Amino acid sequence: MAEEVGAALAGAGAVVVCGGLGGIMAAACRGAKSAGGLTVGILPGTDPSAANEWVDVVLATGLGEARNALVVGAAAAVIAIGGEYGTLSEIALALRAGTPVVGLGTWDLTRPDRQLDRGIQVVAQPRQAVTTALSLASARGGAPKGPA
Repeated sequence: MAEEVGAALAGAGAVVVCGGLGGIMAAACRGAKSAGGLTVGILPGTDPSAANEWVDVVLATGLGEARNALVVGAAAAVIAIGGEYGTLSEIALALRAGTPVVGLGTWDLTRPDRQLDRGIQVVAQPRQAVTTALSLASARGGAPKGPA
C-alpha cells in the first residue's frame, strides 16, 4: 500500500516527506522514486547514512521521535499507513495542528467519552488515500505546484 501511495503522490507532483527509515517509510519512498518523484527523509538520529536508499534529501536531526513534529509540520496533509506508535504520534500532532489526516489501515481514535474521533478520513485503497489527501491539501492551499 505504501509503495502505491508514494508512486501516486509523485505522479501528482507531490513531494513525499517521511521519517526516512525502513518499512512503510522505505516503501513510500521506493514508490515515489519509481514514479520520478522527490523524497525527503527527516531522520531521528544524526547519521545521514541511516536513511533508506530511496531518500533524496536527508535531514538528520538528532531529535529522536520528536522529529515526528517536523515530519507533520512539513505536510499539507498526512497519509497514515499502518499502526506503529510513531504513526500514532504523527496523527495526533497533525490533528492538533489542523492538518488533514487520511488513514489507510491505521489507528482508530476514541475519545475519553468513548466517542469515535472523526478527525481521520478513513479510506480503503491507496489511490483513494492520495486523491483524498490532495483534495484536502488543496482546500488548505497546499496542493502540489507541478511535477516533483
